[in-house]
Amino acid sequence: MLFVMAIVVALAVEGKDFTVASPNGLLTVSVHATRDKLTWEVSHNGITVLTPSEIGLNGALTKMSGRVSGNTLTIKNAEYGVEFRADNDAAAYRISVLGKKGITVNSETAEFNFADDYNAFIPYVNDNRGGEHYSYSFESYYDEQPLSKMFGDSLAINPLAVRLPDGKLAVVVDMGATDYPGMFLLKNGQHGLKAAFAPYPLKAEIGGHARLNLVPTERASYIAKEVKGQLPWRIVLVTTEDRQLLTARLPQRFGPQCQISDTSWIRPGKVAWDWWNATMLTGVDFRAGMNTDTYLYFINFAAKNHLEYIIIDEGWSTDESLRSELNPEIDLHRLLDYSKQKGVGIILWSSWRNCINQTEEDFKYYANLGVKGFKVDFFDRDDQVVMRSAWQIAETAARHHLLLDYHGYRPTGIQVAWPNILNFEGVKGLENSKWEPRVGDGPLHNQPRYDCSIPYLRQLVGPLDYTPGAMNNATRAQFFGNNDHPMSQGTRAHQVAMYIIFDAPLQMLADAPTKYEKEQATLDFISQIPTTFDEVVALDGKLGDYVVLAKRKGTVWYVAAMTDWQARDITIPLNMLTAGSHEALLFADGINADRDATDHRVTKKTFSSTDCLTVHLAPAGGWSAIIK
Repeated sequence: MLFVMAIVVALAVEGKDFTVASPNGLLTVSVHATRDKLTWEVSHNGITVLTPSEIGLNGALTKMSGRVSGNTLTIKNAEYGVEFRADNDAAAYRISVLGKKGITVNSETAEFNFADDYNAFIPYVNDNRGGEHYSYSFESYYDEQPLSKMFGDSLAINPLAVRLPDGKLAVVVDMGATDYPGMFLLKNGQHGLKAAFAPYPLKAEIGGHARLNLVPTERASYIAKEVKGQLPWRIVLVTTEDRQLLTARLPQRFGPQCQISDTSWIRPGKVAWDWWNATMLTGVDFRAGMNTDTYLYFINFAAKNHLEYIIIDEGWSTDESLRSELNPEIDLHRLLDYSKQKGVGIILWSSWRNCINQTEEDFKYYANLGVKGFKVDFFDRDDQVVMRSAWQIAETAARHHLLLDYHGYRPTGIQVAWPNILNFEGVKGLENSKWEPRVGDGPLHNQPRYDCSIPYLRQLVGPLDYTPGAMNNATRAQFFGNNDHPMSQGTRAHQVAMYIIFDAPLQMLADAPTKYEKEQATLDFISQIPTTFDEVVALDGKLGDYVVLAKRKGTVWYVAAMTDWQARDITIPLNMLTAGSHEALLFADGINADRDATDHRVTKKTFSSTDCLTVHLAPAGGWSAIIK
């Protein structure tokens, strides 16, 4: 093993090379520093991951001296430092601004050049808000194409995966951006990537989707100002098996330190959500909609089925204020009093631009009323102004013991600093089924393949507010988009498996309460699944094809599998169980699920740790088990 004991080297780095290796000796980072350029290379067990790739900040990472200690290399000059790290599964670096005075960052160079024209999973930016280049919701399907075929004029978001030889994967991602813009990616040469950053916004106006955004109309020539200390990590995660991505825990390893000393008040849980189902209650004796009677029903439903929260989404307030001219059809005081009696919390929706008007006053007011948190929507940017704002909102919410759910925002570790941020969107979730177009004999987008991609990629950076739970499930041939009566691509069991596979401490039940009440067996199964876990074991899977995952809460194991449109027979080992017999409740595709996607079976069985199950998954199917 290399670097069994710390080796310290201090040299004038003028055309000098440094090498640092991972604890297991398989991953190597090589750094070459000259008078005018700094580059890094990465290899893994004989396979070249990155060829020389430039690193730069304001053109000043020159004439640096270095120091290697264990699996870390630090080089620096009078103004800047660069820390390189070689973990067993990741090569990473971050730049530091030395001294107490902040600087203006005019440019940052971050290249990721690959050795050949490998295939990649590329999440391109599209649907810009108000046509502004860097205003985006961070929701992208994956284009699967060779690096050379990347669109040269299109930004991509990260994580972005590249398929290496021998079945390895390299995933490019940033982590730890809090007072600094997030990292977009552009094509670089024939088979490389380079970073791009949203310039600092100087002016903005109301616009974008339904005029809910603040869209920059003028940006500076620089990307960040008053920058000091450590910049975000630039990471290349390297795996020998796809399933290793499922347990990489990058935010915990590369994120900022927790800023809350007492987190005991932070209560994860499941949520009865109104927006996806258009508050479409049936069989009731009142007109359903954005009104008090509807939310009383939601509260009763949540209490009866052991759900911790309901959300009152867009429509309870105006777009310009959270405390004046509120919807007169909703008696919020009555709902809060009733929800307290029932032990159910209420979370309110707000756009980001509305939330920032009087954050302190609004949060204090609603916390005193008994509101448990806010879903803050339509950030749709990650320039420095928005990243600072996201931090300030979280800090203010924490002071008032409010939970947060950020939408239109891609996490880079802020949830480690502020664990009251339970969820993030930045995902092509179930809502997209409401407007998904048909092309030829099926939907335009392959949602089940995307469902089997995001546990490996999007989930790397933090929990995701996919909002699962559709009760109207469709085969590919039967699916069509419908706003008021939406359905999901794939089977009922596929939807249920998401409650185990997808990380979401604040997990939604997206369909209408009255639909769940007609499907009580499904509801009873979902209601037993926790939203946080003590242990995660990646059992099997391939990026985009299928995923098999086990999670433990206390002594109970929750095991789930999902597939794309291809039916599969998979083998699931149960060697994570303790010795002895274990009672299991199973939720599986029915025998006719390939023809009627709602078909499912709920059964009970007894297992032991020596059992190895063969499970059949229907096209876009799923399987789940609760094992005690």
